[in-house]
Amino acid sequence: MERRSLLRAAVVGAGSMALGFSVSRQALAYPAQTGPSPYGPLQAADANGIMLPQGFTSRVVARSSQVVAGTGYTWHSAPDGGDCFADGTGWIYVSNAEIGSGGGGVSALRFDANANITGAYGILSGTNRNCAGGSTPWGTWISCEEVDTGYCWETDPKGVNPAVRRDAMGRFNHEAAACDPDRRVVYLTEDKSDGGFYRFVPTTWGDLSSGTLQVLKTDLTWATVPDPDGSPKSTRRQVSGMKVFNGGEGAFYRNGKCYFTTKGDNKVWAYDAVANTLDTVYDDNLTSNPPLTGVDNITGAAVGDLYVAEDGGNMEICIITPADVIAPFLRVTNQSSSELCGVAFNPAGTRMYFSSQRGTSGSSSGGITYEVSGPFRTSL
Repeated sequence: MERRSLLRAAVVGAGSMALGFSVSRQALAYPAQTGPSPYGPLQAADANGIMLPQGFTSRVVARSSQVVAGTGYTWHSAPDGGDCFADGTGWIYVSNAEIGSGGGGVSALRFDANANITGAYGILSGTNRNCAGGSTPWGTWISCEEVDTGYCWETDPKGVNPAVRRDAMGRFNHEAAACDPDRRVVYLTEDKSDGGFYRFVPTTWGDLSSGTLQVLKTDLTWATVPDPDGSPKSTRRQVSGMKVFNGGEGAFYRNGKCYFTTKGDNKVWAYDAVANTLDTVYDDNLTSNPPLTGVDNITGAAVGDLYVAEDGGNMEICIITPADVIAPFLRVTNQSSSELCGVAFNPAGTRMYFSSQRGTSGSSSGGITYEVSGPFRTSL
C-alpha cells in the first residue's frame, strides 16, 4: 500500500472509531499530498519581490501609512483578512486592520472594470484587532475582533450604511466567518489553542441582529451556548464535550462544506454539513515535504481550488487542488518578519488580492496590499 493510502487509512480509522464518521467518497482522497502546481514552478522574484508562476504579474495597490494613489485616503496599518464584492462593472476589496486599543477597523479599495483604483475609504473604525471575517450572501462584510471579548461587526463594503455590532454572534476570540446559505447559518472560528468551532443560526436569514450561537461537540452534534456574551464564563467553557481546535483561523464555505484552518497543528479541515462529517484536508504531519506551514486565511476559486496563506513558513500562498495536490502558488521574498493574509479573488476570478501584514519593515505600519493577475484556470 502506498504511503498516502496508509496515512489516509490511519486517519479514517481513528476518526471512524472516535467520532463515528461516515466517510464520503470525496473524503477518501484526503489529506492533500505535495505535488506539482497546475500553474507550474515559481519563477524568479519580480520587481515587487514576489515569485509567481509563468504568465502571472503583481502590483502594489496600497501601502500602510501611505495615501492610496489617486485618492486622499491613507491605507491602514496591519492589513489582515479581506474579500471582494461586486460593484457595478467593477469591484471592491475590503481589508481588516489588526490593530488593538481601538485602532482596528476596515478599509476598502474600489476598482473599475479595468482594475483601476477609483476610490479608497474606511467602513469601520475604533475596534480591536480586526483579524479575519467573511462575506455574506447579501453583500456585507463580517469583520471579527481577535480578542477574548471580541465581537463581530457587520459592515457595508460600499461605505453607505454604518457598521453594526452583532452581539448575538457571541463575544469571544473571533477569527473568521463563513456563511452557509443552504442551512442558513454562519460558521465561526476561534483563535485559541483550546478554541471551538461555532455556528450562528440567525432568527431570520439575512438579519444578524438575533439568533442562536452553537458550538460543535466531539460527537459532531451542535449544542447551544447558554451565554453567548461569554461573561462570566467564556463561551468555550460552557458546553461539556465541545470539540477542541488548536488555533482556529480562516474559513471558507462552498457546496455544502466549510473549510477552515488551525494554525496550532497546521491543518486544513472540511466540515461537511450535508453528511455531518469532519475530515482533514491537509496535515503537515501527514504530508511528505509539506509546503504549507503556519496556515492562516483561506479562500477558494470557482474551479474548486483552495488557496491558503501562510503566517510564517516561507511566506507562501499555497494551492490545494480538487485532486488533493498541494503546492506553492506564490512566494513573497525578503519579508520573513511578516505574514500573508486577506487572500481573495475579484468576482470574475481573474485577479487575486492579498496583503503582507508587516511588509519589508517588519512593522505594522509597513503593510503592503498586492494584486496578482494572470491566467487563473476556469476549468479542470
